[in-house]
Amino acid sequence: MGRKYQTKFPCARIKKIMQSDEDVGKIALASPILISKSLELFMQELIDKTADITRRKRGKCVQASHLKECVATEKKFDFLSQIVEDVPDKEKKPRSKKNQKDESAPKVKAANNKGSIAHIVAGPSE
Repeated sequence: MGRKYQTKFPCARIKKIMQSDEDVGKIALASPILISKSLELFMQELIDKTADITRRKRGKCVQASHLKECVATEKKFDFLSQIVEDVPDKEKKPRSKKNQKDESAPKVKAANNKGSIAHIVAGPSE
């Protein structure tokens, strides 16, 4: 009777990766299942810590820079530092032009009235 274990990561692929190493001999049936569960727990903790950083920065989406910060601040993830070192740090981007106030140019509403400021600035249209 074979039991079907519910794993988040495919055990067959894990076994294939393990067998790709020439130094690995026989693989016990439970090994890919245990590795899958270990990988699941590892990923859950990494994602939870990264999500905390995202929330703390009041972000809406988890960014690669948040993951990089998580790896840098959590000692247990030090072994990932070489992988994330090329990820650019998140810089605050300037506000979009739509939301940005332009202090250099005064805003003038266009109007067809002859006595309006727009008419005075633009001059007569005739």
